[in-house]
Amino acid sequence: MKNIRNIALALLLASVSATLQNCGSSKANEEKEEKKAPVEVISTETFTLQKQQLNSTIKIPGELIAYQQVDLYAKVSSFVRKLYADVGTEVKQGQILASMEAPEISAQLSGSESRLRSQEALYQASKANYDRLLETSKTPGTVSQNDLDVALAKQKSDLAQLESARSASREITDNRNYLEIRAPFSGIITARNISTGAYVGPSGKGSEFPLFTLTDQRKLRLVVSVPEAYTSHLKNKSQVEFTVRSLPDQTFSASVSRLAGALDVRLRAQRAEMDVSNTDRKLLPGMIAEVSVPLNSDTPTFAVPKSAVLNSPQGIYVIKIVDQKAQWVPVKTGSSSDDKTEVFGDIQEGDVLIKTVTEEIRDQSEIKNQKLVSN
Repeated sequence: MKNIRNIALALLLASVSATLQNCGSSKANEEKEEKKAPVEVISTETFTLQKQQLNSTIKIPGELIAYQQVDLYAKVSSFVRKLYADVGTEVKQGQILASMEAPEISAQLSGSESRLRSQEALYQASKANYDRLLETSKTPGTVSQNDLDVALAKQKSDLAQLESARSASREITDNRNYLEIRAPFSGIITARNISTGAYVGPSGKGSEFPLFTLTDQRKLRLVVSVPEAYTSHLKNKSQVEFTVRSLPDQTFSASVSRLAGALDVRLRAQRAEMDVSNTDRKLLPGMIAEVSVPLNSDTPTFAVPKSAVLNSPQGIYVIKIVDQKAQWVPVKTGSSSDDKTEVFGDIQEGDVLIKTVTEEIRDQSEIKNQKLVSN
């Protein structure tokens, strides 16, 4: 039994020793292979600075307003007799919208017409009297010059009274015409604040709201406030595109028709208006639009990838390579596109810049491995 135990123990020791030797040799082989494997060298991507055209767009909120819109009020105090239009009614220019009645105006008109006829009779009598005296005065000694002058003065006075009566009659006639409310232009009624029998007038209760609001929807104005930094990019006839929330799958276009030529003192922005044809009436006044304004540069400029611009607590920099060393160059940024930014500073065409910069690349640090790529 002792011999069997000794033989088994010897076999176990031999097996453990062989396993340890195999593990040691495999680890040694792995260490040798790792030492033999080449170390990957990380290179710094650079590009050559060149001037190029930077085209981008900005999105600005705008508002669609009616090309023409007017609130219609009553000129004279009266009562609404009949309405000929309501909200949503399409009307033509000159079409009657409502008629009012004011009995006192009819009485005033009758009185003025009577005074006018009376004054016309007086004038005709004084004119005939003067004409007769003038004809008689041709015979010497029949009519004194004083009588002739008095007759002429009476004729002129009656003529002046006649003209005054005519003016008073026209005034009352005009006031009577104000009893009919007519459309000043073709459009659609968007508001009505009166009913039949309501009292309306230029002052007092009921005059604070308009009778009707008339809107021309066939043509709209797109109003945009362009920030000061982008005013140089927008000119007359410039084309813009816009969308509205109610029609998200449609894009509309318009051209700049009017520019304010000055900045709003509150917003520091210039008001721009675009005329929008709306014959199909898909768009409504009051809609908010998202306007894409193109920022097309007239002259080539230095545009670099956004990754090449370093925003640090000390300022904004690009990193230029000079004699294999990194040099931080302070710059100012301008317009931006999706992937590029316009920069201004002590840089010139042909300079080599690092494409992707971080603060880990210190100023005046050595850049050994460079890889030139396209901008």
